[in-house]
Amino acid sequence: MNPKQFLQIGGGILLLLGIVGYAGVFNDTKSFFYLDNGENIAHTVLGVVAIGASFLLKDPMLQKWLVAIVGITALAATVVGFLVAGNAPPNLSVANLESPADDVLHLVVGVWALAAAFRPIGASAMAGSKA
Repeated sequence: MNPKQFLQIGGGILLLLGIVGYAGVFNDTKSFFYLDNGENIAHTVLGVVAIGASFLLKDPMLQKWLVAIVGITALAATVVGFLVAGNAPPNLSVANLESPADDVLHLVVGVWALAAAFRPIGASAMAGSKA
């Protein structure tokens, strides 16, 4: 997976997560995974920005570094989530990080983003993209 694909697929997932959150699918605060309004807004905005960036940023290096920033940010959110675990909601100013569900999700996104940003592209993949 390359950075552009990460922005498109990850952005689509975030946008869908935001929309589903607004629909109230994940609003039971007693469940393992729930989304509050702050998270719904963040997921929706980040999803739209990611999809837009995949088309508007034409330079692959800009896409690469944007995805790297997303990865670092997601890993930072993982660490913060573990640090605020058990605090009364909202434990992150306007939003709430539900541990461990949010932490695991942010960890997966962070690793996925960094893999997409820094994965070496083989010669055969480069040749296929020029065709």
